[in-house]
Amino acid sequence: MPSSPKSFYPRHTTFSSRRSAAILAVFLLGAAVLLFLRPFPGSRCLNSPPRSVRVVWEHAAGTGGNGVASDRHKVMGFVGIQTGFGSVGRRQSLRKTWFPSDRQGLQRLEEATGLAFRFVIGRTSDTAKMSALQKEVAEYDDFIQLDIQEEYSKLPYKTLAFFKAAYALFDAEFYVKADDDIYLRPDRLSLLLAKERSHPQTYLGCMKKGPVFTDPKLKWYEPLSHLLGKEYFLHAYGPIYALSADVVSSLVALRNDSFRMFSNEDVTIGAWMLAMNVNHENNHELCAPDCTATSVAVWDIPKCSGLCNPEKKMLELHQKESCSQSPTLEADDD
Repeated sequence: MPSSPKSFYPRHTTFSSRRSAAILAVFLLGAAVLLFLRPFPGSRCLNSPPRSVRVVWEHAAGTGGNGVASDRHKVMGFVGIQTGFGSVGRRQSLRKTWFPSDRQGLQRLEEATGLAFRFVIGRTSDTAKMSALQKEVAEYDDFIQLDIQEEYSKLPYKTLAFFKAAYALFDAEFYVKADDDIYLRPDRLSLLLAKERSHPQTYLGCMKKGPVFTDPKLKWYEPLSHLLGKEYFLHAYGPIYALSADVVSSLVALRNDSFRMFSNEDVTIGAWMLAMNVNHENNHELCAPDCTATSVAVWDIPKCSGLCNPEKKMLELHQKESCSQSPTLEADDD
């Protein structure tokens, strides 16, 4: 039987313009660094606090601490929608469906669910793409930009940077990584995250068994395979998964050279979770192939890693009553 959800009372405050100059000490990319929170240039609503921020890391010697500000924004969960410079169409489809397209809508969604949502993107040397991004930020004000090159081969690095930045910005019980090509029910995700759990270190996702290490150049996995008795371990599918605050705080505290990165982001996270001995919570409502009365996230598993043709499919799903208007029910734990 499902546990009863916890009560949550979100604050109405967001990033303040005063806070945009705050300096947070964090460890990122193998060195002690300083984190600056800055509004994007040209962001709208000059008299209201910015929701979009640029997270800029600069090397600095002798910094310490765990990168946590005393005035982090309190939410039950923070959801970072991972996106890229080639995903403008996906973001537009999301804003026409379950992701509000205006700051008031985002605020109402946070107040109703206890969840904060932002698109998460890196940087590029392409000035035209950066200029287009700044215009999109000015119009919608719903981004966190990481100071890391946005490219597929660096997804594990971006994911680690996301969790560290999210932890520095938000005081949350869960931190959710989601892709920009899934159809999500925020109300149901809120209920799922709010359940009482006995284990403080939780890795929540739609679990699968995959290869321990997928890089054929690495041979040192063989002793692990012998110890495990097989070359597979349980880890979450990449389109959406969540880590509890205790897990993310451990990631923040560790030096970056403590992590080994692999070619696949979901396998990388899964390997870290295996090493940290966290509790794996398997929930297949996070990888539903179609909308049901209990589905939390819908995508075309296993055909595509996300929705196939997401810009079109997202809009089609949202028109279905079973996707956007069906009552929210709690499902039994898997």
